[in-house]
Formats: sequence, structure tokens, C-alpha cells
Amino acid sequence: MKTYIGRHQVLTDTDALELALGTPLDLWIGEDNESDEERAARLDAARDILADTPDLYDRALHTAAAAVLDDRIRHMDGIDEARRITTAHAARAAILRLPSETAVAA
Repeated sequence: MKTYIGRHQVLTDTDALELALGTPLDLWIGEDNESDEERAARLDAARDILADTPDLYDRALHTAAAAVLDDRIRHMDGIDEARRITTAHAARAAILRLPSETAVAA
């Protein structure tokens, strides 16, 4: 299933966050091995964006909370699926261990 935000296709979690925020994540996080000048320029740009977009902080918090919740739900779904598989395998194994006359009666 394809996911779109506006006209942009979301291929990764990073795409979803960047499209939701309207800025690249590297602007806020930085990049490995950036120089002091690059860091200063990045932080200046971030301050300008925050000044021009006062609701960005709230959108960022909402987006982060939604991402954590979505990840937690996916994780719980995975645990539930693992439990179902484990329970099904345990039941199958128990039936296979039954003496043949008991298994036929069941």
C-alpha cells in the first residue's frame, strides 16, 4: 500500500516526519562531522524557521508523539502475533504428543 502526504509519496519513516514538519530532519539534528560554521548556519536557519512558523514546535511534538504511539502499537501487534503463533505451535505440539487413541478421540 502506498502512502502519500499531499502529492509526496512516503517511502520511509524519515519521509513521513519531514513531510509532516515541512523541514528536513538534518536541520534540527545536524549531520556527522559538520564544522562549527555549518552548525552555526544550521542553527540560524532553524531559529528563522521557528520564528516564521510558531506552530512548528507543537506540530513537531504531535508528530513525535504519534510516531512513538504508532511504533508502540506496531510493537504490541507483533507481540500479539508472536503469542498467537507460539500458542498455536504449543497446541499442535501437545496434540502430536498425545497417545494415538486419545488424539483420535479428541
